[in-house]
Amino acid sequence: MEIQKSISIKQYNSFGINAHANLFAKFSSIKELEEQVELNRQTPILILGGGSNLLFTKDFGGLVLKNEITGIKEIKEDEHHIYVQVGAGENWHQFVLHCIRKGWAGVENLSLIPGQVGASPMQNIGAYGVELKNVFYSLEAWHIPEKKMVNFTLNDCEFGYRESVFKKKFKDQFVITDVTFRLNRIPQFNISYGAIAQELEKMGVKDLSLQAVSRAVINIRSSKLPDPAVIGNAGSFFKNPEVGYAAFEMLKEKHPGIVGYSLPHGHVKLAAGWLIEHCGPAAGTSWKGYRKGDAGCHEQQALVLVNYGNAKGSEIYDLSEAILKSVAQKFGVTLEREVNII
Repeated sequence: MEIQKSISIKQYNSFGINAHANLFAKFSSIKELEEQVELNRQTPILILGGGSNLLFTKDFGGLVLKNEITGIKEIKEDEHHIYVQVGAGENWHQFVLHCIRKGWAGVENLSLIPGQVGASPMQNIGAYGVELKNVFYSLEAWHIPEKKMVNFTLNDCEFGYRESVFKKKFKDQFVITDVTFRLNRIPQFNISYGAIAQELEKMGVKDLSLQAVSRAVINIRSSKLPDPAVIGNAGSFFKNPEVGYAAFEMLKEKHPGIVGYSLPHGHVKLAAGWLIEHCGPAAGTSWKGYRKGDAGCHEQQALVLVNYGNAKGSEIYDLSEAILKSVAQKFGVTLEREVNII
């Protein structure tokens, strides 16, 4: 396994930030991973997947290890489900398309989400009414301190809204090597969220299918979100915040157009994009479409921060800070970044 020194990782992060790694290598097996960690015990290590949820604000002075463990295999089945084990280095969207071709249901609403399979449980990725936890069965991860493999069940992962034990509780302690999904033999279509039903009607779909739902999601995402290959971005930069029902009613009195979705236990999820769009760097302006140098807020979706070419990670971070402060000042709501800051 080749070790590269002082290498640009611009091509390995979807923001296209030209940060450098002191050391860089790829691994395609658990054995290669173990060898590199053992050889670099005194070196800070960053495990890199698709690089679609990272913002590099500086160079990384340690070893960046890119996960390229691949493979998709059916491991068991029962009357209602197929259990599929997938290497953490597989591309997420290509895995979704593979499931659709096979007739395995459950991930079609998660089409076109960037990144690799290994990152999906870390973030508990979600879109259009479906979250990763809905199809998750188990995962295997290598524990760096104890140098051993550990199996995690659904309960072990403690999934929350874009959260899992791997983001905080066990941050930087485990390397996910494969994920096993429990997929449905018979589809249970979920088209009530967002504009899926309208898009299906626009497409002229009469009979629902996995392919049709996936295509509708792809169409919607493509119309709203910039392609990282064209404009550097990491998708949604902020989480949608939650407030109590009473707090939401007070906000609605002051801001009648505010967008919120009812949750169990008397909570309401606010649309972070709406909050950001209705704030700006100055009175009467909006962050949506804002640009300073090559760092900006996308013109079609205020939730997405973008690199128009040669922005530094620190410039995008500073923009996110300004957005956080303006939303807190105007609405009294604290936004939280979804993207991991390096």
